[in-house]
Amino acid sequence: MDLRTRITTSIKQAMRDKDSARLSTLRLVNAAIKDRDIAARGTGNDDGVSDAEVLAILDKMAKQRKESATTYEEGGRLDLAERELAEIEVIEEFLPRKLSDDEVAGAIDAAVTETGASSIRDMGRVMGALKSRYTGQMDFGAVGPMVKDRLSNA
Repeated sequence: MDLRTRITTSIKQAMRDKDSARLSTLRLVNAAIKDRDIAARGTGNDDGVSDAEVLAILDKMAKQRKESATTYEEGGRLDLAERELAEIEVIEEFLPRKLSDDEVAGAIDAAVTETGASSIRDMGRVMGALKSRYTGQMDFGAVGPMVKDRLSNA
């Protein structure tokens, strides 16, 4: 079952369960996907966005909510922070399992070998290979320095 179908099914179930918090989060996710579909149609892609792009949308939404929750906590608005954290839980249901540190290191090594990267100048190719294969499974903000370190020691 593709991601869109899973999200639509979850929206229907949240309606049946009268779970308004979950329903509103799922509707936000659905709206973000439809916005990207509309933008894709403008470039000639009538099929809409792929599952990989949906994963990227979900990953971005989760990151935004993490930043907001941190900001709310720092500002003493724990009620709003809790709501953001609840939304993160709903969004992360549709994301693949996060990779462990060892798996991330292995993925970096494989991407470096696959792309034939030998210096820092090849970092873009390595990151592109990782993003195409592991979207939603790793935090690329944390992976970037790891790739840089790996390539500087190569």
